[in-house]
Amino acid sequence: MFKKVLPLSAILSLRFLGLFLVLPVISIYALDLEGSTPLLVGIVVGGYALTQAIFQIPFGTMSDKIGRKPTLLVGLIIFLIGSIICAYSTDIYTLMLGRFLQGAGAIGAVITAMISDLVPEEVRGKAMAIMGATIALSFAIAMGLGPVLGAAYGLDFLFIVTAILAILAMILLFTKVPTPPRIKHTYHATTRTSDILKDSNLLNMIVINAMQKGLMTIAFVLIPIILTSSDFTWEKSDLYMAYLPAMIFGLIAMGPAAVFGEKYNKPKEIFLLSIVLFICSFLIMGLTNSSTIFIVGVVMFFIAFNMMEPLVQSMITKFAKVHQKGAALGISNSVAYFATFIGGTTAGLLYGISDRETIGISVAVIATVWLLWTLKLKNPTKHSHLYLPQDGIDTAKLRNLEEEHIAEWYINDTEKIIVVKYVTGAIEEEELKKKISK
Repeated sequence: MFKKVLPLSAILSLRFLGLFLVLPVISIYALDLEGSTPLLVGIVVGGYALTQAIFQIPFGTMSDKIGRKPTLLVGLIIFLIGSIICAYSTDIYTLMLGRFLQGAGAIGAVITAMISDLVPEEVRGKAMAIMGATIALSFAIAMGLGPVLGAAYGLDFLFIVTAILAILAMILLFTKVPTPPRIKHTYHATTRTSDILKDSNLLNMIVINAMQKGLMTIAFVLIPIILTSSDFTWEKSDLYMAYLPAMIFGLIAMGPAAVFGEKYNKPKEIFLLSIVLFICSFLIMGLTNSSTIFIVGVVMFFIAFNMMEPLVQSMITKFAKVHQKGAALGISNSVAYFATFIGGTTAGLLYGISDRETIGISVAVIATVWLLWTLKLKNPTKHSHLYLPQDGIDTAKLRNLEEEHIAEWYINDTEKIIVVKYVTGAIEEEELKKKISK
């Protein structure tokens, strides 16, 4: 599993490292550019997310049709071009253009779908946890290096590093990433968006993913500006002292949350706890006059974010059928990135017209509504899997059992096997084999 997951996780992490290097400082540096306003700064911070929202579904669907690797290459090239434009921008509008192009390389859903292709569902939670851990590690590195490198060499240098990281990701794609198996599904000729949105489980996860990402951008717009403002008068180069401990505690919290959510099948409880921490973090950051207490709020925010991150993607791949994975992840990430853009834009707008206390309380109220929505979420049904030789299975018998015990079955055409996903405990493995054998 590790040989399959680590290269893909590394590609995604290199891309996120590039994005996250600028995230803790871009708002305060962008304020100094020609034509800058708080609203435009908020758009720049979340601008990549708008184009991510637009292109997630096309990229996810395209990867289902033409293959994951070619789609990943196209996305990385677009991301590289956007990073170069950002590096050489001298005004707010050119920087905005580069950020839009960075987001247009929307490969997140493609990588997650590719991992689900390569890894059996029984260990997919661990695979998603590995992916989440590498992304969180990128967060930690970026939160430490971004403010320091930005203060020493400027924002343009950070974008040059981002472009180099994109090139390294391309090299990994063609030297370390295996080609996923060809899958034949038995349901629809095409994936219909309506089927995904009508599934209450998938819809709930789409909302959870969107809210998590939207709050992330609000935080990254406000945290550096507030800490360097007259409220706390920090230097730009000191921002790592807030971000680094937050990411360390976030990494520590991720492991137990993933185990409890996956092994004990309690993701709903993890989501609810995370939302409570989100509410508390924004209240603290909005109301305190102590920089130490403010950092406690930042730490709580990152703990909540990291507890959620690996479980969100894993739950979507569990609820979606095999032919829906790319599209379902594309829809979920598209909505999430749109929420990211709205979060950054709203934060910039509110900072220009309101005070810190009002913003903190307002976000906490919105998160409380989110908490109430999430109460209706159900933990997923536990499933087991059979991997059987294709030539020994009667597919007609399989179809007859679909509504009874079998949630889904599909053909791995590369390995010539049939994969049967059935409700754990509803039927014994040997009995199921007898019922579907020729």
